[in-house]
Amino acid sequence: MKIAIIVVSIIALALAGLSLYLLSASRKTHDELMARISGLEEQKILLTSELEARVAEVSQEKEDEIARLKTTYETLVADMQDEIAQGQIKITQLADRLSVSMVDKILFPSGEANITPEGLKILDRVGSVLKNTEDKIIRVEGHTDNVPIHPNLQKKFPTNWELSAARATNIVRFLQDKVGIEGTRLQVIGMSEYSPVASNATVAGRSQNRRIEITLLPEVAGELPEVVK
Repeated sequence: MKIAIIVVSIIALALAGLSLYLLSASRKTHDELMARISGLEEQKILLTSELEARVAEVSQEKEDEIARLKTTYETLVADMQDEIAQGQIKITQLADRLSVSMVDKILFPSGEANITPEGLKILDRVGSVLKNTEDKIIRVEGHTDNVPIHPNLQKKFPTNWELSAARATNIVRFLQDKVGIEGTRLQVIGMSEYSPVASNATVAGRSQNRRIEITLLPEVAGELPEVVK
């Protein structure tokens, strides 16, 4: 009996000791977890503060960029009042993008890609303003209506693709060679008849579709800016 009592007592003491150990270990683990949670909370607060500061910085940069572009817009509008009043040029600004749309007849003879003397003067005025913009890609797009190229011109321009691309290319070469805009800022796109702004069913609509669009786009490192219509 005494031996049994002793054994039971030893077991009870062992269990008590084990319980104390487990309780101590549990408290230690709990304290460690709470310390880690506290550290993560501090890190979260720091990262949130840094993110808010960066967002504010980027927002200010974007506001400054839009303000600079607005100045460019206002300069172009003031310089092109007559052409705008005659419906030959349309200038629009959407946030950090600016577009100058010109009907083809003020730049090119019908069915041709060589720029007229009057067209060169207009492009020089537009280009001189755009040259002073910062951190902007200058994209030149050629657009046509859906009327097929006249048979007499098909050896030179088999389709509207070739005509639209040739016109845009000649404008870009002028902006680079004569106005002095860096080639790294210039892009050429021939859109043919596939991005109309009006119906090709009417004479007035086809006239609007035959156009050149010069668009200022934000520079994007390592990739081309998307086409926005």
